[in-house]
Amino acid sequence: MDVMYQSPSDYHVQPRQHYFSPYSWNGGTVLAVSGDDFALIASDTRLSEGFSIHSRNIPKTYQLTDGVVLGSCGFHGDVLTLSKVLGARLKMYEHEHHKKMSCKAVAAMLSTILYYRRFFPYYTYNILAGLDEEGKGCVFSFDPVGSYEREQYRAGGSASALLQPLLDNQIGGLNQEGWNNQSLSLDKAIALVKDVFISAAERDIYTGDGILLNIVTKDGVRQESFPLRRD
Repeated sequence: MDVMYQSPSDYHVQPRQHYFSPYSWNGGTVLAVSGDDFALIASDTRLSEGFSIHSRNIPKTYQLTDGVVLGSCGFHGDVLTLSKVLGARLKMYEHEHHKKMSCKAVAAMLSTILYYRRFFPYYTYNILAGLDEEGKGCVFSFDPVGSYEREQYRAGGSASALLQPLLDNQIGGLNQEGWNNQSLSLDKAIALVKDVFISAAERDIYTGDGILLNIVTKDGVRQESFPLRRD
């Protein structure tokens, strides 16, 4: 069978499609757990792109108020822009109303900000953690265009498919009839978060280097750090 070969001069007449993406994937994982009187949100500290590590000390959590913390990962440029927009809106609210915005109100505001950009969305995975008006822990998870719901726990980011089943097994069973119905304690939640992140770092190259935990209680937000594998 005869094969027709093209000469180099023929390439300029062939159609070629060029691809451009305004986004980049910088990896990272965020995880949040709520209890009766606390909320815990944690992230790893690795910022990477492909097989390159840009930084080993970039947490993906951002404290918005004295009792609300945002976990956001994905495209780091959009994460920084979104956190700055939220910070500006929170300052405007505080100057106008002379009080801090509640966790539920921050969640609703974040939903409208994401929905406003629905035709060119922020390439971010967002989880919000804090205390509600009754002092109970609350976690809100979002999709990229603003749909959100309140949950007891949620994982997002590159290792979410690994972490969510572990959380379902370890925490979800506490609420099922016939399982252990005791409430989740803060110490157990911290230990659980460390364990699941260690497991994720073994299987996901975009998760590693360290964990930064933000613990929200009635006394405010305190932070703890924990090392992960660095390879």
